[in-house]
Amino acid sequence: MNIGETAAAAGVSAKMIRYYESIDLIKAPVRTESGYRVYSQEDVHTLRFIGRARDLGFSIEEISSLLTLWHDRSRASADVKQIAAEKITTLEAKIRELAAMVESLRHLAENCHGDHRPDCPILTDLANPNVAATGIARPGNLANLKGMQGRRVIQADCGHESCRSTSPRKQVPSSAKSR
Repeated sequence: MNIGETAAAAGVSAKMIRYYESIDLIKAPVRTESGYRVYSQEDVHTLRFIGRARDLGFSIEEISSLLTLWHDRSRASADVKQIAAEKITTLEAKIRELAAMVESLRHLAENCHGDHRPDCPILTDLANPNVAATGIARPGNLANLKGMQGRRVIQADCGHESCRSTSPRKQVPSSAKSR
C-alpha cells in the first residue's frame, strides 16, 4: 500500500504517518526502487492503535511505551494498567480544571449586564491578573485550586462591584450541588 492508501485505511493523514516515522513511533517502511513508501497491513494496524491511543488522550511518549508493551508478548498487564491508571488521574485533574474554568466564566457572564454600558466584569477580570496573585480563590484560578481535590470554591466576590460581598468564601464537597 502507498502512503495515501495507508492513511485512508488507518484513518490518519499522510502527514501524520510521516511525522510518526520521523519520531520513530512507527518503523520506516520498505521503499520501492523509485523511493515510494510501501506499507503493510501490520503498519495499518499499528497506525490504528496509535490513533485510538491519541483519541484516549495518551501523549506520544505514553503511546511509545504502550506500543513497546503491545509488541512485547512477555509483558505484564500490570504495566499497561499502570499507564492507563496514570492517564485516568491526569484526565480527572484536567476535568476538574476545566470545570473550574467553566464555573468562573459562567459567574462572570451571569454578572455582566450585556447592555450598552462600557462596564464589564468579564473584561475587568481578564485585565486584573493581580487578583489571582493575592491568593484569593476564585473559580478558574487554578493555581489556588491545586490541592483542593474533591472541593469546589464558591465565589462570594469576583472583584466586580456588582459581585462584592463581605461574606467569606467557603468550600463545599464537590458532590454538593448549588444549581
